[in-house]
Amino acid sequence: MCYTKTMRKSFKYRIYLTNGQRRILGQQLEECRWVYNETLAYRKRAYAEEQRTANWYETKRQLPIWKNVRPTLKLVHSQVLQNVTERVDLACKAFFRRVRESAEEVGFPRFKGVGRYDSITYPQYGNGVRLDGDRLILSKVGAVHVVLHRPLEGTPKTVTLTRSRTGKWYACCSCEVEPCELEPTAEIVGVDVGLASFATLSTGDEIANPRFYRRNEADLKRVQQLKDAAKNAQRWDENRRRKKALAHIHERIANRRS
Repeated sequence: MCYTKTMRKSFKYRIYLTNGQRRILGQQLEECRWVYNETLAYRKRAYAEEQRTANWYETKRQLPIWKNVRPTLKLVHSQVLQNVTERVDLACKAFFRRVRESAEEVGFPRFKGVGRYDSITYPQYGNGVRLDGDRLILSKVGAVHVVLHRPLEGTPKTVTLTRSRTGKWYACCSCEVEPCELEPTAEIVGVDVGLASFATLSTGDEIANPRFYRRNEADLKRVQQLKDAAKNAQRWDENRRRKKALAHIHERIANRRS
């Protein structure tokens, strides 16, 4: 038996880029970062100078004007740029919601520094992005090799490209699927998630806590000490290598947890 209401399910795949594609996507990220900062600055000016809140539709209408001032924005798909302005709008709405709720830390949206913008979203599958076998066809980039380690389910709606701290690239496809009810069974098992063990079942069985962070703690400590020593000695090339090594370890821990 299946429910009629659909839900969203995401599928994350590793993608491999050529040097040229890596350069193009890196430039597109920087253009999106510029639009993010410009959109945020526009909204702050509107509030400071005119005591009003500029909405998403108003900031989205600024994109053609900004393209005349900054022609390199034309290197990015138009819907990707519109999604950037939407991100600012959502961040501002979340800020005002926290203010209304009198949260301890409201956190107004911040400007993005160089290299601090690591994802772009195609909000409409088929418009600027589509899958063709094991290739992801991207507007203004070309065909990108994608590792489909599991089949895509449902109807693709959006695609987000993400660059990790270690330079790896991933494609996350959000699909609309119909949830299905599991077959009924007489076997019922309770699960209690804890700290001493990962989970304890009502049958008495225990699943050990993998403690991925603890297993890598020695490596983290060693690389962090080398990084600090290189920074204090102003050996900047070595410091950058150590930072990248730290990012690799943290990424390894996150992958194991996933």
